Amino acid sequence: MADELVSVVMIGLTHYLVVAAVLFCAGVFTMTTKRNAIGILIGVELVLNSASVNLVAFDRYRGGGAMDGQITALFIIVLAAAEAALAVAICMNFYKNLATIDVDRGDVLQG
Repeated sequence: MADELVSVVMIGLTHYLVVAAVLFCAGVFTMTTKRNAIGILIGVELVLNSASVNLVAFDRYRGGGAMDGQITALFIIVLAAAEAALAVAICMNFYKNLATIDVDRGDVLQG
């Protein structure tokens, strides 16, 4: 009787790919709809995280034990951290010059 009530859900590759696709779509939607630089930065981070999920999922279900997906995902995380630090510095400079982070106002800057 107790064995009939237990339902085991096996999480497969398709589940990870669906999560990565949702993350990617949310990131692209965020990048296209947000007008401020912080919102666009969050969208870029979501897209990078979806790529990491795909790499780790394919590495897990490919077999072989080489851990190539995890190592590549680690490089993506380092790249995302460097990108975030650089983007925050740019946003702070943008705010200092224009008193806003609205990316549409960036055309008044001259370099």
